[in-house]
Amino acid sequence: MQEVTSYVITGRALLGEDLLEEDVSITVSGGIITAIEPSPGTPDRWIVPAFFNAHTHLGDTVAMDLPARGSLAELVKPPNGLKHRILAATPRAELVRGMRSSIIAMIATGTAGFADFREGGAAGVAALREAAAGLDCRPVILGREGGEQVSDGAGISSVHDVANAEEIVREARLAGRLVAFHAGEKNPDDIDEALAFEPDLLVHCTHATDAQLRQIVDMAIPIAVCPRSNWLLGVTTSPAHPPIARILELGGRFYLGTDNVMFVQPNLLQEMSFTATVYRAPPGEVLRAAISGAGIAGRPGYLEAGQEAHFLVINPAKGNISFSKDIPATIVKRLDSSFIGQNVLTLQ
Repeated sequence: MQEVTSYVITGRALLGEDLLEEDVSITVSGGIITAIEPSPGTPDRWIVPAFFNAHTHLGDTVAMDLPARGSLAELVKPPNGLKHRILAATPRAELVRGMRSSIIAMIATGTAGFADFREGGAAGVAALREAAAGLDCRPVILGREGGEQVSDGAGISSVHDVANAEEIVREARLAGRLVAFHAGEKNPDDIDEALAFEPDLLVHCTHATDAQLRQIVDMAIPIAVCPRSNWLLGVTTSPAHPPIARILELGGRFYLGTDNVMFVQPNLLQEMSFTATVYRAPPGEVLRAAISGAGIAGRPGYLEAGQEAHFLVINPAKGNISFSKDIPATIVKRLDSSFIGQNVLTLQ
C-alpha cells in the first residue's frame, strides 16, 4: 500500500476512552488525527481504534501446534524448557520468517502494535526488529538474557526463574526502560516479589490473591491477561482466574494478550470473544482491554485529536453485523478479519 500523508474519512466511529458512537469526519495529516468533526449521514462503515496485543512470544511461531506434553515449566520455563530448546535450534532466517508471518497475521486481525517478551538476548531482539521492519504493526520489545540492554525494556520471567532480577531491573531503570514481569501464572507465590520491583507491567496474575490485586491497583500497575493461553496450558479451569471481574471491581486496568504462538494464534478478535464469553466481562471493557495496551508503547490508543491514526475501517455490509444495535459488543463477539478494510496509518 502507498502511504497517504493527508486524508479525510467518514463513518460511525468509537471515540475516546468511553468508545462513544458518533457519526464523524476524521482528518488525518502526517499520520496524526488532526480533527474529528460531526458528520451526519456518513457512509455505512465503522471506524474503530486498532488493537494492541499486550503480551506475545512471537518466536514460538516456529513451534506452532507442536505435539507437546508436560508441565508449564517443562514447556516454557527458561532456560531449558521445550520452547527454549526449539528456539536455540532454529536457524535465524527461519525464526525471522516465522515472527514476520505472525505479525502479518496480527495486522490482518486488526492489531497495530504488540509487546513481546523476546528470547535470545541481543540477537533475539535484532531478529524481531528485522521481522517487523516495514510493517504497520509496531513492536515494544522486552528483552531477556541480555537483550534488555538493547530493547525497550526487560521482559522478566517469574522472579523465581531469574537469579539476577534485581540487577536487570536496576539497569533498566537507569536507562529509562520498561520493566515487566510474568507473575502469578500458576500460583500467587511470585507476585509479592515482583511487586517489590514496582514494575510497569505484570503479565498473567492468573492466581493473584485479593490482597495482591488491591496492591496492584493501588500501585496503578496494569495487568496483561492471556485467558486462552491460561486455559490451554491448564493453569486455570475457572472464569475466576485470571480475576478479570475483580480487577474491574477494584478499578484496576487489564490489557489483553495472546501469549505463546506455540499454543495460541495471536488474534485479539478470538481473544476478545473468548474473554467476553467465558468471563462474562462487559464487551466495552473487553474492547478497551484490546486497545489500551497501547499504553505500554506510551500512547492511549483511542480515537482522539492529536493522537496517531491507528484505526480500523470496518464494512458491516459484508455480512450480518450491519444489523448490530451495539457496535462494541458486535466487535467483541462477532467480528472476523473479513470485515476489516484497513489498518491505518496507510490507506489503499
